[in-house]
Amino acid sequence: MDAMNLNERDSQTENSALVAACLQPSVWIDWQDPKVFSCAQSLSVGVGDPLALVQRCYEFVRDEIPHSVDAQLTPITCRASDVLRHGTGFCFAKSHLLAALLRAHQIPTGLCYQRLRFNENEADSPLSLHGLNAVYLPEYGWYRLDPRGNKPSVNAQFVPPVEQLAFSLQHPGEADIPGIWPDPLPGVVTLLTRHCSVDSVIKALPEVEVPAL
Repeated sequence: MDAMNLNERDSQTENSALVAACLQPSVWIDWQDPKVFSCAQSLSVGVGDPLALVQRCYEFVRDEIPHSVDAQLTPITCRASDVLRHGTGFCFAKSHLLAALLRAHQIPTGLCYQRLRFNENEADSPLSLHGLNAVYLPEYGWYRLDPRGNKPSVNAQFVPPVEQLAFSLQHPGEADIPGIWPDPLPGVVTLLTRHCSVDSVIKALPEVEVPAL
């Protein structure tokens, strides 16, 4: 019993540390930027329920910020404030903006990743990294949601406690990457800050590696 209590205590301590880290501003999750903070506040108008607020912020990023590939838009963004300013981003960048909007409301939000086949319809296409979010909901714990943006083949929704993500794992090699990150992976930052076109980012996607937690 003592060992079990110790393990539970360690787990609670780790989760508390993660929750605290997923509230902090950073270079890339810059929720204290005036425009990001103002946007977050505008999204809360008329919303009294925390779950409804998470859903509103999520649907704003999912639906109102076009995915760079879908819309073929540049510039390539990474910092949350730049995603909002330019109104576009890859999956990673959109997850940075969603994290910033929710952290502005003191809702712990981190970053998650998946390994997916680049062409979702081809089992032998290259594996690439995909970015999404995890938000801490007191009723349910950590809950993943994907603001990538819907299209005919994608129907991501906010329906806790059920996860309805943009992509399911279908092909060999695809996987959910364990862990929740308070800040973007260094490889993701490098990808989004060293390339200036949609095509060049797409070509570099398979090269992004995930370090061990």
